[in-house]
Amino acid sequence: MTAAVRNILVIKLSALGDFVQAMGPCAAIRRTHADARITLLTTAPYAAFAAASSYFDEIWTDDRPRWWQAGAWMALKRKLDGGAFSRVYDLQTSDRSTMYFRLMGRPKPDWSGIAPGCSLPHDNPQRDFMHTVERQREQLAIAGIEDVPPPSFDWIDGGIEQFGLPAEFILLLPGGSAGRPAKRWPAACYISLAERLASKGLKSALLGADDEAERNAEIARAWPETIDLTGKTSISDIVCLARAAKAAVGNDNGPMHLIAATGCPSVVVYSSASDPALCAQRGPSVTILRRDNLADLQADEVEAAIRLR
Repeated sequence: MTAAVRNILVIKLSALGDFVQAMGPCAAIRRTHADARITLLTTAPYAAFAAASSYFDEIWTDDRPRWWQAGAWMALKRKLDGGAFSRVYDLQTSDRSTMYFRLMGRPKPDWSGIAPGCSLPHDNPQRDFMHTVERQREQLAIAGIEDVPPPSFDWIDGGIEQFGLPAEFILLLPGGSAGRPAKRWPAACYISLAERLASKGLKSALLGADDEAERNAEIARAWPETIDLTGKTSISDIVCLARAAKAAVGNDNGPMHLIAATGCPSVVVYSSASDPALCAQRGPSVTILRRDNLADLQADEVEAAIRLR
């Protein structure tokens, strides 16, 4: 069923954690369709990272037009139809990517996803209750792709000398979605943890995006020995830092998915605002700590869960 497929579109738009967990499926798609031309439709934050892999021949960026932007929708339709794709692997499986199926002209390409009327539907009624990893594996199995590996970032090269870190350090990731503050372990707890780690000779390095700068700066001010790398790292930099770190501690956020996947010993804290059964970070050394209210999780509990390498 897969041998004759020559022109493929993979859709994976966002967000970082989901993008990381889609890298195993993308590797399996590349392996199965070794001679095909594979195009990835993604969003701008992930384009350069995806291009550095060997999985795709071309990267398209999606501006995700609003419903009222008729001109942008027509331009997207022309682009999708012009791609002449024989198969689409929709790894986003959202209302938006389903709309792209409807947007494409006839005859429709083979489509692996959840769009009504698609030729390779993932129609398991329990799919929304499955972890992302198992859900995507089952979706690809229906399309004839078996043995989906975990994400691997062996194709990323680089060092961390530019960050001026000591030989032994731990990554702290206190950030997360601004719209979901219940997913964040309190800053005071991260400060207490950094102090505890320092007493053992371990420096803490803070990672985060620009919109997390104020919160991370609060932690750095309270414990000045902390190294604040907020806004200074690319996705590839985070991979390189994770390879060198003794361990990592963070909230349920995208970068923790990336760090855990590298094999860095990771402790991830969860509140009742997200369910690790559906979205937990995966990797060879991941510990999940969950409290309904993260203010109830103490720094000594988190410290005890850290497994240094």
